[in-house]
Amino acid sequence: MPTPPLPRASAVVDPRIGDLGPALLALEDGTVFRGFAFGAPVASGGDLVVNTSQTGYQEVCTDPSYAGQVVVMTYPLIGNYGRLPDDDQSLRPWLRGLVVANATAAVIDDARQLARLLRDNAIPAIAGVDTRALARHLRSTGSLRGLIVEPGRLDDADAVMRATAVARWEDQDFVGDVSPGAVTEIGDAAEGGPLVAIVDLGLKANIVRSLRRRGARVRVLPHTASATEVLSGDVDGVVLSPGPGDPARLDAQVALARAVIDDGRPLLGICLGHQIVGRAAGADTRRLRFGHHGANHPVRDIDHGTVQVTAQNHEVQVVADSLPPTSGFRVSQVNLNDGSVEGLRHVELPIETVQYHPEGAPGPLDALAVFDRFVAAASAGSRA
Repeated sequence: MPTPPLPRASAVVDPRIGDLGPALLALEDGTVFRGFAFGAPVASGGDLVVNTSQTGYQEVCTDPSYAGQVVVMTYPLIGNYGRLPDDDQSLRPWLRGLVVANATAAVIDDARQLARLLRDNAIPAIAGVDTRALARHLRSTGSLRGLIVEPGRLDDADAVMRATAVARWEDQDFVGDVSPGAVTEIGDAAEGGPLVAIVDLGLKANIVRSLRRRGARVRVLPHTASATEVLSGDVDGVVLSPGPGDPARLDAQVALARAVIDDGRPLLGICLGHQIVGRAAGADTRRLRFGHHGANHPVRDIDHGTVQVTAQNHEVQVVADSLPPTSGFRVSQVNLNDGSVEGLRHVELPIETVQYHPEGAPGPLDALAVFDRFVAAASAGSRA
C-alpha cells in the first residue's frame, strides 16, 4: 500500500493537545502508516480492531473488553467533546493504543482531554492515519497485530519486525489482568431488592448502573470466585460480565457457569459471559475473521420478533450448529449482518445470554429490556 505524504502535525493534532512528533503504526503484514504521536511517548502493540462509533471514545478507551487491543476509530474527529470522569467504564483505560484520523480538543481544560487520559496511563496514540483505508485493509486481510512505535523512531523495517513479535491475542490472559482482587458490595440490604452477584471478567460500570436503576443490590466478585462464593445463600441472580480474551482459555469460569446452570438461579451472560455460558452448555466457540466492534449492529430477537440496534465488541462467536440439542439451550438472537449467534435462552430455567452490550456506553440503548427481564426473574426468587 503506497504511503501518502504526511500532513502538517497541526492539521491532524489540535495544538491545544500538542503532538509529540512523527510516529509509525506498523502491521505484521508489512504495511506501515505514518502519523503524529499524541498519547504517551511509548511503544505498544496488540491486535488491531476497528470501531465505527461516532461517539463514545472515552467509554471505548476505558472498556476492559479492549484489553490487549489497538483500537482504530473510523470516525474522523476524536476528542471533539472532551471527557467526563464519571462516564469512565473502569478505573483506567485498558487498550494498548489508539489510532485516529484527527485528534481534536473541544475543551481547554487539559484534565478533560482524551490525550491526558492516555498520557497518564502510558498508552500511545497516533493521529494522521487514514483510518478508513486501514479499516478496508483489515476487512481484506482479517485480524492483524500492529504496533505504535515511540515518537521519532521511524525505521519501517524495524517497526514491522517489532509488530510481528507482538504476542498473539489467543495466547494472553487478559481476564486475569482486568478482574479485581477483592469483593465489592454496592447497595445496602436495608434497601431491599434482589442481590445480584456479578463475576467480574472485565466489568463495565454501566452494567452496575443499569442493575442499580432497577432496584438491585450488587456484589462484584473476582473472576477466581468459587461456585460456593457466587451462589451464596443470599444471592438471587448471577451475571457473568463482559471481558477481554478467548473463552477457550477460561475452563474454571466455564465450570462455574455450569454450576450456576445446575443450581437454577437466574443467570445473565453478557458478551464474554455469553460465550462462557455457551461453552458450559456444550457449544464450541470460534474466532471471527475481524470481530464485531461498533455501535450499529442489527440483532433480531427470534422469540420476540423484534430488531434492535446494538453496541458490540467481541472477537469470538458461539457456533450455532455445535449447541447440543439436549443442552436445554436454544439460539434466541442472531446478527442480521452475518447470521452469527447473538443470544441464548434456556428452555426452562431463567437463563439468558447476549453477545452484545445491552448497557450501551457507548451505543444505543435498544436492548435495556435484557436487564428488565433479568432483575424481574431475580426479584421473583428473592431470598431477601
